[in-house]
Amino acid sequence: MADEPCPFCTISGDRVLHEGGLVKAIWDAYPVSPGHVLIIPRRHVANWFDVSCEEQSEMLGAIQQVRRILDEQFAPSGYNIGMNVGAAAGQTVSHFHLHVIPRYAGDVADPTGGIRNVIPGKANYRGK
Repeated sequence: MADEPCPFCTISGDRVLHEGGLVKAIWDAYPVSPGHVLIIPRRHVANWFDVSCEEQSEMLGAIQQVRRILDEQFAPSGYNIGMNVGAAAGQTVSHFHLHVIPRYAGDVADPTGGIRNVIPGKANYRGK
């Protein structure tokens, strides 16, 4: 795996929907919902804690740009925004990426807890 080229350093132009000076936003190759986008730094860097403050700031601004595009093209009911840092957290590509996942009413039986669902049985902390 280490000898394979980074999939985010070799992105084809048809996957790019937003470009900034330090970051770009791309359509996820394996979307979990229609409109799933990844925001990535142009610089190859492993995780959020290694991303510079300038890159972090531009990534946060890119969320707003991406949201406008997704609202217009897909009209989702909500969003999950998240990141995986390290293999134990599910990171499978060692080039940092932030997920912007559009959510749609009824796309799961019970969305309670949102990203808390990463640990089975821990999402619904209200006990319902």
